[in-house]
Amino acid sequence: MSAKRLPVRIAWGITGSGDYMPETVQVMKKIVERGDAKVAIFLSKSAVSVLKWYALFKELEGISPRVMVEKGPNEPFIAGPLQVGKFKFLLVAPATANTVAKIVNGIADSLVTNAVSQAHKGNVPIYILPVDQETETGKVTTLLPTGEKIELTIRDVDLENFRKLKRMRGITVITRPQEIEEIIKRYTDLSN
Repeated sequence: MSAKRLPVRIAWGITGSGDYMPETVQVMKKIVERGDAKVAIFLSKSAVSVLKWYALFKELEGISPRVMVEKGPNEPFIAGPLQVGKFKFLLVAPATANTVAKIVNGIADSLVTNAVSQAHKGNVPIYILPVDQETETGKVTTLLPTGEKIELTIRDVDLENFRKLKRMRGITVITRPQEIEEIIKRYTDLSN
């Protein structure tokens, strides 16, 4: 008789970017529906607006009974539970260029950047999906809430911050939402 796998407890921070938002929400929904993870979701103030614009805010309630909205850098209080091991890892997906810039420069003045800072200090694994990434063309195609595609040019400063983020100890940069499933699988395999 095989042992039942326990779901991995993760903290998921969402910032205010539409890039990768629909895909990330769908991946997380699938992971939770399979019973592979229990998720505490915390949102930047801008994430709330973007999720509503994409008509995805209500879908979060199906992913987690605990959806917290930023009131300040340490409110709601997620840093303590992260540091004491209540979660296996911290996922920030999607992460705006602004969030990445703050992280690589040590600025922890928002709920998401403070969570990254505190998780980092507590040696909690951190996975980040930046929206601005290195591409062959220097451009990225993303979906609007209407389903239409739009091509955006990645700024040089954002590319440099992406490269800095990749070099940071304790942070793993992922480049597509589907990689989240691979990460969850590694943790569920470890718990068996």
